[in-house]
Amino acid sequence: MKKLFYIVLLLIIAVSNVQAQAKKDIYLFAYFKGNGEDGLHLAYSTDAYSWKALKNDQSFLTPTVSNDKLMRDPCIIRGADGLFHMVWTVSWKDKGIGYASSKDLINWSPQQFIPVMAKEAGARNTWAPEITYDEQTKTYMIYWATTITGKFNETASSEESGYNHRMYYATTKDFKTFSETKLLYDPGFNVIDATIVKDGKRFIMFLKDETRQPAQKNIKIAYADQLEGPYSTASAPITGNYWAEGPTTLKTGNDWMVYFDKYRDHQYGAIVSADLKNWTDVSDKISLPKGLRHGTILPIKAKELKALLKQ
Repeated sequence: MKKLFYIVLLLIIAVSNVQAQAKKDIYLFAYFKGNGEDGLHLAYSTDAYSWKALKNDQSFLTPTVSNDKLMRDPCIIRGADGLFHMVWTVSWKDKGIGYASSKDLINWSPQQFIPVMAKEAGARNTWAPEITYDEQTKTYMIYWATTITGKFNETASSEESGYNHRMYYATTKDFKTFSETKLLYDPGFNVIDATIVKDGKRFIMFLKDETRQPAQKNIKIAYADQLEGPYSTASAPITGNYWAEGPTTLKTGNDWMVYFDKYRDHQYGAIVSADLKNWTDVSDKISLPKGLRHGTILPIKAKELKALLKQ
């Protein structure tokens, strides 16, 4: 009888382990290398710390839109329609962004150029677009950083080619028709690289303070009750004594984890917090493909990873 009990117990443990393995979180890092000429790169992780490049770190999608044909700062989200939707920076100086969709992250729709800043004569660029889905309104918000000549003169500078960004946005329900472009966030300083995630009933924006004099170049946080804002005053910096940009975030258990590019040091960094106030640097614990630059992280399913591993 005792032997039968142990056999049953071992079977229960084995089944539990299999179920736990099946439910194991899998994360995908979409990123670019170099100047973004060769397109979309992907890496995966099962612990959010150690990342392995897929397809021998070769491109999954070659950029075709805009004169420059770049694919920098790729942002991929899983849409309410089950499709993966991606936007990216197509050029250093263009007035629009790139867009494509996919069912499996392998086969992509024809690439489109969305001219989100075309009506702004003084718009100099359209950088690091991202997408966040609003379940309440069933709407996707696309947002990015742009410098418009002559605007926000209170923070104008001759430093760094005179760029003086604010965050702008447009909304869509189908990625075919888009709202008029509007100002999303003016924190009172030069801001780029915003990424927004839902947290309960509020929205959290991680952003880069791009101020050059005196140098900030760090990651901060702002909050809003609605996706389209208004967003709060930016927090104190959550990154350390180095220049950081391109934040992307994920949640592991109760902990928030923020990855970012320590671009002057040519390496990546990461910080962890349970309360979004007290942060621990875990940069020495992460491992990433060589040359990985500004991207985004999203959870994927085991069957999706299986297909990606075959590429």
